[in-house]
Amino acid sequence: MTISFAETATPTGLEVSDSIEQRRLQIETAGTVSFDTIEPAQFCFPVDRTCRLETDKLGFNQLYSVTVHDETGRTEASFDASETSRLEDRTQFIGLSGPIKLYCRIDAPGTIDIGLTSITITTDRETTIELGARSLHDQPRATITTPRDIDSMMAAVSALPSALKTTSPERTWPTFRGHPPLIELGDRLEIPDIVDRPDGDISVTVPREYSSLYQVAPLAFFLGATIRPGEEPALETPGFEQPLSTGHAFEDEVADLLKRFFFLDCLVRTEGVFQYDLLERSALEDELPFDFAETYELALADRLERYLEVPFDVIDPYLPRWPLTAHVPSTPESAPLLPFIVNELGIVRDTRRQTLASIPNTETTSSQLVRSATTSRSAPSGRDEPQFVVPAVTGESVEHAWFGDGVPKQASKATIEAYRNQLHHRDPVESIELLLVCNDARMMDEHDLLDGSYGNRSDLPFEIDSEFGVDTDRLATLLTEGGYDFFHFIGHATEDGLRCPDGDLDIRTLESVDVGVFFLNACRSYEQGLALTHRGAFGGVSTYADVINEQAVTAGETMARLLNRGFPLRGALEIAQTYTAIGDQYLIIGDGSADIAQSDGGTPAIIKLNCTVDDECEFAVRSYSTKEFKLGTASASNLDSVEDRHLSPGITPCSRVDREELRTYITWTELPVLVDGELCWNDGIGPAQII
Repeated sequence: MTISFAETATPTGLEVSDSIEQRRLQIETAGTVSFDTIEPAQFCFPVDRTCRLETDKLGFNQLYSVTVHDETGRTEASFDASETSRLEDRTQFIGLSGPIKLYCRIDAPGTIDIGLTSITITTDRETTIELGARSLHDQPRATITTPRDIDSMMAAVSALPSALKTTSPERTWPTFRGHPPLIELGDRLEIPDIVDRPDGDISVTVPREYSSLYQVAPLAFFLGATIRPGEEPALETPGFEQPLSTGHAFEDEVADLLKRFFFLDCLVRTEGVFQYDLLERSALEDELPFDFAETYELALADRLERYLEVPFDVIDPYLPRWPLTAHVPSTPESAPLLPFIVNELGIVRDTRRQTLASIPNTETTSSQLVRSATTSRSAPSGRDEPQFVVPAVTGESVEHAWFGDGVPKQASKATIEAYRNQLHHRDPVESIELLLVCNDARMMDEHDLLDGSYGNRSDLPFEIDSEFGVDTDRLATLLTEGGYDFFHFIGHATEDGLRCPDGDLDIRTLESVDVGVFFLNACRSYEQGLALTHRGAFGGVSTYADVINEQAVTAGETMARLLNRGFPLRGALEIAQTYTAIGDQYLIIGDGSADIAQSDGGTPAIIKLNCTVDDECEFAVRSYSTKEFKLGTASASNLDSVEDRHLSPGITPCSRVDREELRTYITWTELPVLVDGELCWNDGIGPAQII
């Protein structure tokens, strides 16, 4: 079972655990806990596990998004920080959106008190409170086997929408989109009975070619559409037929349709079960040619027809930032990648690219220490210089994942092994285990900075093991037997290994590693990072060129702070490369959505301030998606004077905020802050040094 409940003594209460994502939610309560199974049908929402409490108080030590629903599930109110509300003497559901989705069924009057960093729910009398919890990251329920012929593959990909929990606009919420079944190659087509094929009336016709099939897969998944072979590409419903382009224009048009349908369904869902204000709706409502409430009630095919009436350039400025664009080779061997890409609604493109002549050089001076283990910049004897490539399309998403040959620039080097490795998580542990290895005494500055950057959150326990001058045997043992959630290496590397006092440890010589995420802060650590993902790691950051030590120290500290605050690799690296001088020698290898810690009370974000006058500042937020807060999550800051609930990942417009109000807000948040273009941190000292 993904979700489990356990009583706790310090503090007295209940811990809810998700064994898939290693997420935990603490509930402080005095009272009796019963783990008798409650019929999930009592809840108006999908839940994985239930229990009941006899109590008059629930306390949460993090700030979650809070909604109140009536007994039918209809949203009655949404709340932000510093708000208090009364519960009526009737059945109501309280929904909390955190690392685990939680619903509290309460039949007594009471109070919801939302502070700056905590939530307390009290009832006027001791009563039975029933809890329902749902994992925010669904494991694949089955594996589809398909031979390499295109017709069988179309049938296999057409079965991926079985993971959708609804075809209503609510499926734009991440928790209503489960992980699609896996795909593997075999001798014959086998779709398990547990996989429900789409029974809707929407289909997409595409040519019999792998590229078109792969590129249309995310759109077909979101629409619950069947994919059919044909000469003329088209989207077809009982009410209309929308012709599609051919050639390279096909992938552009399919990407635009996915963005269009997803975004407009996000706006229309505000008329549904979860009702709330949304910035994007406020900005566009007067320009859209349909009534939101009426459109919400329409069947999917009819909604799509209305959405096609909207010129794309009208909605384009308001679209959320897409988390992922995947560049996928048009070969049968790429089919198993699709479920992992579709799980993020990633855009799929072909591996068209520019080829760079050689490895990019790092400009250095004679006085600068370079993290290179050799003085030579040529390839090792007998090995060809790697080919460097730039995808034909860049800048479309937070992460461009390159699954083709070559070492990518302006993209991550994605591997299917990294995605598969995460399907076999360890059971939840009491703390997050980090390994810091420093193998060069001249680089101790980075280690000392990291020692204060990781694990400085009081609500999230870290166990940090620091080792210095580690030899090859010891490092091999740590990587294969240590069970670390994160490995941070400081030192030197070559294509042949991580430098140790007695030589190089080549990760490719290890059968497996027991490491989740890694950061190899050394020159030319690309090959070793790639080997880590092939042998068990989820993903990490490596380098493809020499790095200057001063820049490497900045990179190490910045990445540590961001990962500690719940940013995924893709968001952390984008921020580090945008707002520090680390350059583009660093790249993600594996799964860019991998992280080491759950975010504190919502999507991780960076606050942007421009304080040009004495008493006011311009305030904006750039939010990032995570594994639990995927594309379509609605995010907001906790500033009372700012209405900024928006779709994540996204960027809000600037609002003018009183400087004193900002000082109070920043005192209680640990989000990174960009002040007049400079990246700043609040480590609990207070905001005086920031604004």
